[in-house]
Amino acid sequence: MPQTAPGFTFAAGNAKKILALPGYALGALASGVIPRRRDLWVFGSGPGIGEGALALYRVVRASDPSLSLLWLARDERDLDAAEALGIPAVLKSSRQGLLATLRARVVVVTHGFGDANRYGIRGAFVVQLWHGIPLKLINLDSPATVRTRLLPDSALVRRLMRFMYRGGARAIDLMPAASAVSASRLRSAFALPADRVVVTGDPRDDVMVAGTESERTATARALLFGSLGLEPTGQRVLLYAPTWRDGEIDPGIPTADEWRRIVGVLERTDSLLVVRPHPHGVGDYADGFALSPRIRLLGAQQRTDVTPVLPAVDVLITDYSSIAFDFALTGRPILFLSPDVETYEASRGLYVPYDTFSGGAEVRDWGAVLDLVATVDEPDARARLERHSDALATAHHAFRDGENTVRVYSQIITRLKEHE
Repeated sequence: MPQTAPGFTFAAGNAKKILALPGYALGALASGVIPRRRDLWVFGSGPGIGEGALALYRVVRASDPSLSLLWLARDERDLDAAEALGIPAVLKSSRQGLLATLRARVVVVTHGFGDANRYGIRGAFVVQLWHGIPLKLINLDSPATVRTRLLPDSALVRRLMRFMYRGGARAIDLMPAASAVSASRLRSAFALPADRVVVTGDPRDDVMVAGTESERTATARALLFGSLGLEPTGQRVLLYAPTWRDGEIDPGIPTADEWRRIVGVLERTDSLLVVRPHPHGVGDYADGFALSPRIRLLGAQQRTDVTPVLPAVDVLITDYSSIAFDFALTGRPILFLSPDVETYEASRGLYVPYDTFSGGAEVRDWGAVLDLVATVDEPDARARLERHSDALATAHHAFRDGENTVRVYSQIITRLKEHE
């Protein structure tokens, strides 16, 4: 079930960074005496087996069988998932995980250095794939990211955390971006030189354009319904995917009356509402699941990586999540529910005004969302929604040819040769 108590927060994450400083120092010493293997690449991803790291792993494996590739797993569940996919893996926190990171020529991550063994990063060629096109201010661009539980909030502490973020970012050798817009934000957020952030397209999104639309939809529906424990049907699929709020509860959780109204609409339209909480999100959606089998949970335990199932979705409902940029590649309707837009913009911050992201069509409660759902198939309304999805996709994706991952691999190989 979704979390009802805070999981990851910036303050907690930064506290761990400070406590890890001695380990970084020891790792730096070890990296000076342990030689790196030219044929060893290691991969990790914060949520588990998936994201762009898995896409890149597959391209590298197919492109150069002589390389030794290893996945750095979070836990036993990841080890089992890796085994099922035929991927060699070790626990990143184990002695094997540390040694593999220290010996690897290339380290691939999607969230942070902790996706690998963070103490063995120094001296490797680090590829930071990231995990979406930024809408929310991230890293150095957001004041929210420099809080810590260990020290009182002050200008000095914030400067210390910014110094640490900048120091860590200097280890990144390549950061692929989906578009020029995304590249500009990533360069700013990570204080990276322009040549380290390259517009290649996001490997995560190759699955969004592979094959024909009917093939993508059929494959994604099989994945989605299988993850939900259901047989694929012709039901219309609505996906509610809110972002996280740094330990705060999702204000978009429906009230009891709204849940009842949602069920009524789902029944009248033969639809399924899939709730995908953010892995770090806080909130309890159990009242909806208990009310109707037409409301289903797709948590991180059921499906680590949500992107491959997006072509199964007919209508996306979200707030500030970058999932909208990925889903926009389908050209299908996106509905924007933002009950806390003023406070969210003030506390976390966005790279653009929210109404630019939403097209000015955001609503504040589920009653208004359901009104939009009722009109989504009307020609004028659908055309307007699809135009906005197309506009988001055009602005934020430089490529739609399914070759993003290949371009990233090519960049890595080129840069490794330059370093020789």
